[in-house]
Amino acid sequence: MSPDVPRETSALEPEPVVAGRLFGDTIEQARSYAADLSCWGEQLGLIGPQELTRLWTRHLVNCVLLAPLLREGRVGDVGSGAGLPGLVLAIARPDVHLVLIEPMERRTDWLRAEADRLGLANVEVMRGRAEDVGELRLDQVTARAVSALRTLIPSTAPLVRVGGELILMKGTRVADEIDAARKQIARARLRDIEVLELGAGIGVETTRVFRATVA
Repeated sequence: MSPDVPRETSALEPEPVVAGRLFGDTIEQARSYAADLSCWGEQLGLIGPQELTRLWTRHLVNCVLLAPLLREGRVGDVGSGAGLPGLVLAIARPDVHLVLIEPMERRTDWLRAEADRLGLANVEVMRGRAEDVGELRLDQVTARAVSALRTLIPSTAPLVRVGGELILMKGTRVADEIDAARKQIARARLRDIEVLELGAGIGVETTRVFRATVA
């Protein structure tokens, strides 16, 4: 789904040099995705107008840092929205099947149309909340800017097979969120819990990831 006439893209942040290194052979698809978001993202309610000036560094680069953590198999992205991180990860990891889970019809229309435009054969879009999509038995599940861990863990852990992982993108208060979610962590039988800080030393905003195995 997209309007017939795209808006001007002059406000789009210039592509940082590090993007080419992180996306590698898939950088052209990443550029197309950034251009599409800059054209239609605000009009479709996917991103705010202020995000155009930091679209690469705050969003695409921030998300692609997660790509090396993905296993070959099926990875879910809960609350995929504009495709952050789901479409970014599908671009960077064509060997991984991404299941994008999003409750809003307007956004699922965008996700399907954008995956088609980008030629991403490794994307599946499901409309619904994580609690409503059934038992998917995914190898990993991620989410970005959805909710606090005490709410997010009960909705995402049931989607993961035994031995699979939660790799949830979080902010600077992730340690506080872990403390507040001790009951939910125990109920979901999570183990090997760690917080990863990705992107250090390459001049980009740090991406923090809560990673845990579902036992």
